[in-house]
Amino acid sequence: MHEFVSVVIPVYTNAPTLCELHRRLTAVLEQTTDRYEILFVDDACPANSITVLRELNTRDAHVGVLRLAHNVGQNRAVLTGLAHARGDVAVVMDADLQDPPEAIPALLAALTGDVAAVFAGRRGVYEGRQQLVTSWLFKHLLYLLSGRRIPPDAGLFVAIRRQMITRLLAFDIPQPYVVGLIGRTRLSLRSIPVLRHANHERTSGYTTWKRLALAWRALRQMLPAWTFAGKSGTVHRPVICEQLDVRFGSRIAEEDAAIWVA
Repeated sequence: MHEFVSVVIPVYTNAPTLCELHRRLTAVLEQTTDRYEILFVDDACPANSITVLRELNTRDAHVGVLRLAHNVGQNRAVLTGLAHARGDVAVVMDADLQDPPEAIPALLAALTGDVAAVFAGRRGVYEGRQQLVTSWLFKHLLYLLSGRRIPPDAGLFVAIRRQMITRLLAFDIPQPYVVGLIGRTRLSLRSIPVLRHANHERTSGYTTWKRLALAWRALRQMLPAWTFAGKSGTVHRPVICEQLDVRFGSRIAEEDAAIWVA
C-alpha cells in the first residue's frame, strides 16, 4: 500500500496500555503501508501518560505527540489530531486496546470505490451488561436519526479518507460527536465486523452521567441531519497544545499557538 496512513489516538488515563499499543500498531503498519505516522493526542491527562508518550516520541520517528493545554474531551481531541494528520487516509482509534490494531488492514482494504469511511463494527462482550444495553439503544437511535446512514454498530474506531477529514474539520461545533458528524457529511459509509476484547486495565473517564450527556449532545447534533449536511466554511481550529515532534511544525498555523518543547 502506497497511501500515507495517519493513526490518530486520543489519550486519557491510558498510560498502562500505550507501550503495548505502540508495539502492536508498529507491527501492523510496517506490514501494511510504506508510509505511516502514529499521532497521539494527550487530552491534558492527569495520570502521567505524557511521560510514556515522550519516550515513544523519542524512540520512534513515526510517533508524533500533541499535548493539549486543557481537557477538551475525546471527540475534540480527535478533531485536533485530524487537523494535524498528514495522511491520505486516517484511522481513529482508542488507546485502551479494546480497538485491536490488527483490524486496521481490513478497515483500509474496505475503503474502496466511493466509500469515505469504514467503521469497525463492534462485536463481543467488551463492557458490562448495562453499558452494552444502553450503548445498543443509543446506537440504534443514532442510526434512525441519521436516516439509516450511520451503521448501528459504529464506534470511534474508523478509517476515513482525506475527503472525509476535510468535511469533518469544516464543522464548527463546540462539543462535537465525531461519529454523528461523519453521518452528516453525506459521504458513503460502511462497517465491517471487528471483535473487541474487554480490557480490565482500562480506566474509563466516562461516568454514567457523562455517558448520558454525550448521548444527548450526539442526538441533538443529528436532529437536523435530514435538512442540511452540516455547517461548512469554518475550519475547526486545534486547541492550544504542546508540540513534541518537529516533523509536524510546518503544519501548525500561528493562531494555533503551539508551544515547542525540546
